[in-house]
Formats: sequence, C-alpha cells, structure tokens
Amino acid sequence: MMQATKDMRVSEVLDLDPGVFPILMRSGMHCLGCPSSQLETLEEACEVHGLDYEEILNNINEYLKTK
Repeated sequence: MMQATKDMRVSEVLDLDPGVFPILMRSGMHCLGCPSSQLETLEEACEVHGLDYEEILNNINEYLKTK
C-alpha cells in the first residue's frame, strides 16, 4: 500500500497518485507547480502555508487507502 509521510517532498507526494492534487488544493496549497514543491517536504510546505500537516497527511493517506 502506498503511503505519504511528512518527510516526503511535495512533488513525491503528488507522484503517488493524481488524486492527491485536489486534496492539497482544497487545503489551501495552491502553488503545487512552483519550484518550492520540488524541494520542500510536506511538513515544511504546510508550515509555510499555516496548515496542519497531520490533518493533510491523514486526508492523503485515507485517500490512498482506497487505491
């Protein structure tokens, strides 16, 4: 089973499944194509955007469980 972690770069999380993209967009992470998404971990990106990484990570992994 695929699973995202807080230490994965945003680009790696997006590579897991295309369905992750809308989850991140709905959470307020609208710059998924920016260069930072290639370098920042999910935890770092959430911090920059003032988001709770645990909530977003749970949403992503719940989605991935359905795959």
